[in-house]
Amino acid sequence: MKILIVTDAWEPQVNGVVRTLKQTTAELKKMGHTVELLTPLEFKTIPCPTYPDIRLSILPGRKVNQRIRDFAPDAIHIATEGPLGMAARAYSLKHQLPYTTAYHSRFPEYVQLRFGIPLSVTYAWLRRFHNTAQAVMAPTQVVVKDLTERGIKNVVMWSRGVDLEVFKPGRRDKLHSRTPIFVYVGRVAVEKNVEAFLELDLPGSKWVVGDGPAAAGLKSKFGEQKNIHWLGVLNQAELAEVYSSADVFVFPSKTDTFGLVLLEAMACGCPVAAYPVTGPIDVIGSDGPGALNENLHEACIAALRIDRNEVRRFAERYSWAAASRQFLSHLHPFTPTAQEELRLIEQGAIGE
Repeated sequence: MKILIVTDAWEPQVNGVVRTLKQTTAELKKMGHTVELLTPLEFKTIPCPTYPDIRLSILPGRKVNQRIRDFAPDAIHIATEGPLGMAARAYSLKHQLPYTTAYHSRFPEYVQLRFGIPLSVTYAWLRRFHNTAQAVMAPTQVVVKDLTERGIKNVVMWSRGVDLEVFKPGRRDKLHSRTPIFVYVGRVAVEKNVEAFLELDLPGSKWVVGDGPAAAGLKSKFGEQKNIHWLGVLNQAELAEVYSSADVFVFPSKTDTFGLVLLEAMACGCPVAAYPVTGPIDVIGSDGPGALNENLHEACIAALRIDRNEVRRFAERYSWAAASRQFLSHLHPFTPTAQEELRLIEQGAIGE
């Protein structure tokens, strides 16, 4: 099957959406499907207000239309609600082509934090965008329920995975600082609530790995005080070394829908400390590989007592192959041949 994935989130961004789409594309190709990604790299772009690392495509409609015609896909998946997503949606509606969409992050909550726009306004726009899709893929059952209650239709679950060969327990000497070592990995942005982590009065030392629009302000405020250390954006192999070296991975966000970094840390045997909110609750549950508590300090201390071997075994439940098969099952191909192929795959009558 020929699958077109349209996304406004792409390199040089380093985030869960980009990693998810890369891994899913790789798995789909292993299954024998032809996949093309339509990304901002093909267009003239401008920086997103308040978040310059995100590039917004300028008037992409004509080129998006041509790319769809040239590739002639069997199925279209629109991963984001940005300019490219809107252009692909408009083309699909005009030509009566079924398509699927995805909900990767709590966009209305982010917009409220950054611009003060009421949630009701943004959710109304999301209903308009997504309710013409044949399926809206969300990463957890909690998010599926939340979106459904907000009036978004046809919401289905598309889980996530982790590369267990890259992210695995290894040497614990990457980070040279006082122990115990507490680490945050991810975008350094207001919605990630990194400041809550940095304000904690914890023993040992703290590390922040990543970059983003809030980094400069937080570095200015905290600097090297309280034994805080900063690393920039790292590749996956380097991240695995960081997770292995840390005693606890701290996830202070209250707005993430999933949090791929949770799986990455756990795959390296690093226990998680987080708030009991959507994302950590769905991935970790009430016990096991992490400590969830409304008091993040208490969660961090409790996580120090968790068996790292148990944490790794928990992460082994997740695979990108399984997540990608789930993605495939939700597609709505619009060519008879592709529809029959997908039906046979779902029934197990042919291999993938």
